[in-house]
Amino acid sequence: MVKLCIPTVGDEEIRAVSEVLHSGWLAHGEYNKKFEAHFAEFIGVEHAITCNSCTSALFLALVAQDITGEVIVPSFSFVATANAVVTAGATPVFVDIEPETCNMDPIRLKEAITAGTQAVIPVHYAGQCCQMDAIVEIAAEHGLCVIEDSAETLGGTYDGRQAGSFGIGCFSFFPTKNITTGEGGMLTTNDGVLAKRLRALIGHGIDSSTFEREKSQMPWFRSASLAGYNFRMSNILAAMGYEQMKKLHIMNAQRQELAAKLIGGLRDVVEVELPVVADKCEHVFQMFTVKLRKELDREDFVRSLNRKGIGASVHFYPPIHEQQYYREMADSIRFPMPVTEDIARRIVTLPIYPGMRPEDVNEIVEGVKYVILKLK
Repeated sequence: MVKLCIPTVGDEEIRAVSEVLHSGWLAHGEYNKKFEAHFAEFIGVEHAITCNSCTSALFLALVAQDITGEVIVPSFSFVATANAVVTAGATPVFVDIEPETCNMDPIRLKEAITAGTQAVIPVHYAGQCCQMDAIVEIAAEHGLCVIEDSAETLGGTYDGRQAGSFGIGCFSFFPTKNITTGEGGMLTTNDGVLAKRLRALIGHGIDSSTFEREKSQMPWFRSASLAGYNFRMSNILAAMGYEQMKKLHIMNAQRQELAAKLIGGLRDVVEVELPVVADKCEHVFQMFTVKLRKELDREDFVRSLNRKGIGASVHFYPPIHEQQYYREMADSIRFPMPVTEDIARRIVTLPIYPGMRPEDVNEIVEGVKYVILKLK
């Protein structure tokens, strides 16, 4: 059995978590500070802020800037991207994607901007950055905030810059991602005023954390400057994240090596379109996705692989604009999305994770070839 993904967790994470458990300080604490500092340095920004999920990060990035107008997002994404916009009181406006990368098409972005547009959320799909030079230029021209949904692309770069360094970065540490804390997220920014506001919003609107107050003369003094939320990450999860960050370069290199082997093994299979690494991008392959030729039945293909013990899946179907809640939002669906709709019906995610063995790669390649022959 080749699972879709297996998190890479070792003795270092276990020791760090055990240290926290034995310390008695389980809530937001010292490891949050260490994790944030390491993360900010890696991304190349001034501030990194731990939180409980990428969805919370996206939501807070909007709320902290009082964005309640239109926010342009790709429909080809996990529904959390649009949910964050709606729950923040704003309106998502869906746009189409590029056929090769599955990332937001800057041309479609430009066409969607109106007087009511306040922000754009490019989603870096499967480990590869969007065309951030074009997106940032368009956003600057129209005075739009850029919020990067970098959930799938920790370590991916565009023109030498890390995902999450072009605007406000929002990251996920779900078990399928490039590093994991089980559940968790991170916000990145170079704006010190915004960072202070975000930290307050994450912790009930109080400007200082429990850990910081504990060192003060009046640790019981808790005064809220905002009506905030409880989106904090615990010291336990931060300890795991801190240790995971030390391994990120190695784990991403392993993903890239495995992707190269999968591409090499499937290169002669004309029935599938293989991943493309775009110009200026370093792809970190959080997922390995292929697109089936239209004559193949995607459901039969995935189920056949699953029966052979290969944990194939689909990311993402249906696209957000076709999901029940969003089908009823007339203000959100203004443009045709032929590329999104086509790819959502043909894309398949094959297993990839750092601990995958050479024999697992061979099993995937041979399984794909076998199933295609069977279905033709």
